[in-house]
Amino acid sequence: MSSMVETGTGRGASAPSAARPARPGALSSTLTFAWRAVQKVRRDPTQILEALGVPVMFTLVFGFLFGGALAGSTSSYMQFYIPGIVVFTGIMISMRIGAVVNLDNSREVTDRFRALAIWRPAAIVGTLLGNNVLYVVGCAVAVAVGLAVGFRPDGGVLGVLATILITLVFVFSFSWVYVVFGLALKSPTAALSACQAIVFPVSFVSNFFVPQETLPGWLQAVVGLNPFALTVTAARGLAHGTATAGEVGAALVGCAALVAVFAPLSMFLYRRRA
Repeated sequence: MSSMVETGTGRGASAPSAARPARPGALSSTLTFAWRAVQKVRRDPTQILEALGVPVMFTLVFGFLFGGALAGSTSSYMQFYIPGIVVFTGIMISMRIGAVVNLDNSREVTDRFRALAIWRPAAIVGTLLGNNVLYVVGCAVAVAVGLAVGFRPDGGVLGVLATILITLVFVFSFSWVYVVFGLALKSPTAALSACQAIVFPVSFVSNFFVPQETLPGWLQAVVGLNPFALTVTAARGLAHGTATAGEVGAALVGCAALVAVFAPLSMFLYRRRA
């Protein structure tokens, strides 16, 4: 019997210990949560409808409303307006992020994610990246509607793609503001209302509708510090092939500043829930 124990063939043999699975890396964890966000978008047609409706509504209403008064003709105004509406579409659609994060918290899903042996920010970063599907759809629709009403980007296809790309970078950066509201407030409705309250001052106190140089001097200074306005300037330059390194660099610095301030604050609130 002792020989049976020694050789591991009898009842006294200890079961071989299973190899512990390797801890998933930051990238794989983030991509998993990004795929989760994509699946949630796929199962919620209202989000797709919003991505389609926002650029159509704002292009047709504000473009034709302000076009003749501000630029002399709608066609001329669309050359100025459409790159801005691409960026605006991105931050309008991404407002849902605050409510999404809050809803996860209210259902204690976040507590379950936090207990996993994964990179802590993966759940939030993955959610932000996964929702890029919506933003790409919205931006593409904005460009398509613009082309239909007379927008002709001098930068060609590459210019339009660069405009969408810098918009995605900005939306990712600005979405951290929404995450803060989603983690700090008590209900999805409150989070969404707070996100709406911040979007309109940021977008209207900017060079979105009118050239920055037409504003009062003090307001020009404020607009010059607005990351949204910096991104709109870069987007216009990229769309028409006139962007300078300084314009693109300023937009990226503005995006980096948003992440530097609001990403750590988001993670502080995320950890505090534990």
